[in-house]
Amino acid sequence: QVQLVESGGGLVQPGGSLRLSCAASGTIFSIDAMNWYRQAPGKQRELVATITSGGATNYADSVKGRFTISRDNAKNTVYLQMNSLKPEDTADYYCYAVVRPHSSALISYQYWGQGTQVTVSS
Repeated sequence: QVQLVESGGGLVQPGGSLRLSCAASGTIFSIDAMNWYRQAPGKQRELVATITSGGATNYADSVKGRFTISRDNAKNTVYLQMNSLKPEDTADYYCYAVVRPHSSALISYQYWGQGTQVTVSS
């Protein structure tokens, strides 16, 4: 079993910055993709950013140039640096990871964190 624990959310003024972290723990041999999603009230969950084990990244158009995803494979941790925050970035942010539990495992498993709230307001 694997647990993903997010941290770093909070209240910030428009134009401000926050850094989210998500640490994975448990039975982990390797982690493939690590993603950040967000869900605003009354809206569907959307993909914000992705990063592969090799460090390739991809972003939603709405956050390109403002958000940066990174990971520390030694710590099984993914980060989301959020700059120039806007009120429309207000949402619950969720970490997602695809985990291979053992070297001999034939399949990988998907896990979600519990979410961390980000509120952008003056």
